[in-house]
Amino acid sequence: MFRNRNQAGLLLASEVAGLNLEKPVVIGIPRGGVEVAAPIAKKLGAPLYVILPRKIGAPHNPEFAVGALAPDHTAVFDEETLDLLGLTPAALQPVIEKEKEEIKKRLELYGRWGVIPDLAGCDVILVDDGIATGQTVKAALSSLQKKTDNPLILAVPVLPEDAVPIFTALAGRLVFLEAPRYFRAVGQFYEDFSDLPHETLISLLEETNSKTQKSRSGL
Repeated sequence: MFRNRNQAGLLLASEVAGLNLEKPVVIGIPRGGVEVAAPIAKKLGAPLYVILPRKIGAPHNPEFAVGALAPDHTAVFDEETLDLLGLTPAALQPVIEKEKEEIKKRLELYGRWGVIPDLAGCDVILVDDGIATGQTVKAALSSLQKKTDNPLILAVPVLPEDAVPIFTALAGRLVFLEAPRYFRAVGQFYEDFSDLPHETLISLLEETNSKTQKSRSGL
């Protein structure tokens, strides 16, 4: 049980620092993943950006994820679930278009920190506060892999035991703290799982990047 996302990030930062990365860039998934990512970025002296994938919900049950969409429109789908529901990606196009607009609107809140830079030669660490279905993380990994030839690093405090081999295969390296066999939801592993307001989260991005920029310049 983690006290909060900051504590989980501090614990995870020690694990990631042990990888001795040469040119780290940390990318968090809002909102919870950014809170976890901030201590990692500070520990590594790395810039912190956000990537905002959105789940693609079933047409008659928006909360039931059948896939996810990244900001560059990279989409991933749970093919088995699509088959069971008799759905195709084409049939989900209205949902996808709606999520594209939502991503665009939300990324405007994050300003420059929502614009992923050139990642060539970088050691990219994707961070979330945990993995449940994993659809949004899969979309983010797929999108980021297009921006670098280096293997991606996925860092999460907790994920289900049976998801470990899946994400080990999808990412170049998986760093995690806990992988319980019995897993209902990410929130069950945090004492405080409340989200920061967007304004506070943007301040966290600014403060983190200000500190890491000074670190990189040797100040």
